[in-house]
Amino acid sequence: MTLKRQVGVLGLGHVGLPTGLGFAELGWTVVGTDSDRAKVEAVNAGIPPFYEPGLEELLHRHLNSGRFRALPEIGDAVRQADILFICVGTPHREDGSADLSQVEGAARTVAENLDAYKLIVEKSTAPVMTALWVERAIQRYSNGRRDFEVACNPEFLREGTAIRDFLQPDRIVIGANSEKAKEWLRELYEPLARPMLITDRNSAEMIKHASNSFLALKISFINMLSDLCEAAGANIQDIATGLGLDPRIGAHFLQAGIGYGGFCLPKDLKAFIHVAEEHGVNFNLLREVERINQSRVDRFLRKVQKALWVLEGKKLAVWGLAFKPHTDDIRDAPSLHIVRRLRQARASVRLYDPEATREFQRDFPEEPDRLVYCSSALEAARGAEAVLVLTEWPEFRNVDWKQVRASMALPIVVDGRNCLDADALRAAGFEYHRVGEASLVGEGVGIAV
Repeated sequence: MTLKRQVGVLGLGHVGLPTGLGFAELGWTVVGTDSDRAKVEAVNAGIPPFYEPGLEELLHRHLNSGRFRALPEIGDAVRQADILFICVGTPHREDGSADLSQVEGAARTVAENLDAYKLIVEKSTAPVMTALWVERAIQRYSNGRRDFEVACNPEFLREGTAIRDFLQPDRIVIGANSEKAKEWLRELYEPLARPMLITDRNSAEMIKHASNSFLALKISFINMLSDLCEAAGANIQDIATGLGLDPRIGAHFLQAGIGYGGFCLPKDLKAFIHVAEEHGVNFNLLREVERINQSRVDRFLRKVQKALWVLEGKKLAVWGLAFKPHTDDIRDAPSLHIVRRLRQARASVRLYDPEATREFQRDFPEEPDRLVYCSSALEAARGAEAVLVLTEWPEFRNVDWKQVRASMALPIVVDGRNCLDADALRAAGFEYHRVGEASLVGEGVGIAV
C-alpha cells in the first residue's frame, strides 16, 4: 500500500464500528468517534456496544495492535484523519422521509475542524443527493478555509455477518467526482481484491436504497405466495426451491415467514418511497411490499389461534426475539408486535433468545407467571402448550425434540420462520404448523388476538 493516510470513522454503531475495525484489519490506522461518550469508553475498554459475531475479537486485536482507537472528541478525530467516513444514523420520520440531522451534524463538525485537505465519505444509508447537501453544509460552515471533497461509499453490511460482509463483500460501490477521490478510495479497498463499481454520487446512493428495496420485495413476494399456498393446498417450500433454481431469480430471500424487521429494510424502503414520490414517481409497488409485510403478524397470530383455539390463559414458549439470528437487535422485530398481542390476549409467555433478552426486557419487563425470561429453549418450553418460533437461530434446529416434547403440556409447534424439519417434528409426535401450509385443525372461530 502506498497510501499512508489515517482513516476516521464518525459513529460507532452497527455500521461504523465494523467498518473501522475492518479497515484496521486491512492494515490501515483508524480513529473512531461517537457523540455517545459511554459508547466510546466501552469501545476503548474492549466492550462492543452491541452483539455481532467476531466483533469483540476484532476489537481486542486492533486495540492491542494500535491500529484502532476511539476518541471522545469528534473534532480530534476529524483533525487526525485524512479520510472521514460518516457512519451515523438516518432513522425515518413519521412521513417515511429520512431524518438526516445526524448527517448534517457530522458535516458541520467536519467543517468546523478542517485543518487540511479531507476526503469526506458518506457511508450512512441516505437518500439520493445527500452527498451534495453534505458538500454544501461543509462549504457553508467552514467559511472556505480549506479544500475538501465529498464521496459516497454505501455500506452493504448485514447484522449477524457484518465482519464477513466487510472483508468479503459482493461488491464495493464508490461514487465520486474527482480522480483523486476515486484513487484514494480504490487504494483503500485494494487489499480486498473484490468487484468494484465506480460511478457518480447520486447513482451510488440510489444503488443502496434500490438493493434493500428489492430484497424487501422478494420477501413480501414469497410471503404473498405462502398465503396462496395456504388457501390452495400447495407447498411453499417446494415453490421457493423451484423459483430459486432459476439463476435469474436466485434462492436468497425466498424464505416464507413472519416478514422482515430490523432497522435497515423498513427504514430504507420508506425513505426510497418518499424520495421517489418527491420526484414525481409513483412507487405504489413498494407500498404494497410494506402492506404485505405488515400483515404477517396478523396471519401468524391467526395460525397460532387456529392451533390453540382460545389464547387466554395459555402458556406459550416464544423462541427468538431478535429480528434475525446472530444479532441482539430487536428494532422493528416481529417479536415485539407478536408478544404485545399475546399479552393483550392474556396468554402467559415464556421468552428465550440467545442474545436479545436484555434488549427485549427494556420494552417488556418480567412479570411473575405472565411474562418470564428463560435461560434456554428447553426451559421456555417447560409446561408450555405451544412453542412459537420467531427467529431462525441455528440452535432451535438442533434441540432434542423428544426432551422438548416430554417437558411440554401439549406438543404443538408453530414455526414462524419455516426453519424446522417438519418430518422430524411430526415423527416425534408434534402437531407442527408452518407458514404457507393450511392448518390441519380447520378454520378458527374469529376470536380477536
